[in-house]
Amino acid sequence: MPVLDRLFGAVTLVCEVLVVVDAPDDTTVAVIEEYAQGQPGLRCTVNTYGRGPANAIRFGIEVATAPVTVVTMADGCDDPRQIDDLTRLVERGVSVAAASRYMPGGQQVGGPWLKALISKWAGLSLWLLAHLGTRDATNSFKAYSTDFVRSVGIDSRDGFEIGIELIAKAKRLRRPVAELPTIWLDRQAGVSNFKIAQWIPKYLRWYRFAFGPRLSVAQIRARSARSLSKGA
Repeated sequence: MPVLDRLFGAVTLVCEVLVVVDAPDDTTVAVIEEYAQGQPGLRCTVNTYGRGPANAIRFGIEVATAPVTVVTMADGCDDPRQIDDLTRLVERGVSVAAASRYMPGGQQVGGPWLKALISKWAGLSLWLLAHLGTRDATNSFKAYSTDFVRSVGIDSRDGFEIGIELIAKAKRLRRPVAELPTIWLDRQAGVSNFKIAQWIPKYLRWYRFAFGPRLSVAQIRARSARSLSKGA
């Protein structure tokens, strides 16, 4: 698999690579198991939290064993050469290290123009007005302190709004966030599952949440419990 070839060729730190699938009969499983014969750090895991990217990311972070968790997409849009640097930022003390398309040196190549416009506007406005530590809150390509994510929890259940959710929670907790420039390349194969009209309200929830007074972990967990109970 080209994506895994690039990943293992780029990452120099000791790591485990988790490929999360939604069902044991996913055709990806056999491919990953064969590839893992030459890469013992590779593991295929079956998501038991439900379908969708948010649940896949939630499950992957829950079963990860490393103190730093990096989320990267399987479509090859992200640059795996930056995983080491993002990880080292978290090891130095930030809760979230973001790969940023919208800071100097960053770029987005291809992709739907409306999606890019909304993402860029959201990221830059949050950076300017809410003083987040990154200009690209919506990018999924981030490194997280595993303990931080497990302490605050993940409310998202549908799409890729996890990226902005965890950045917003870090902001309200006054936890440090850092960014590195990245060049994002649109996927070369397949079709994106991103549905703008369906997911914008979910992004707006966390956009608004980023503006507010400092909270404790207990307060964030209490808010999350109330929100999830309403949606149950």
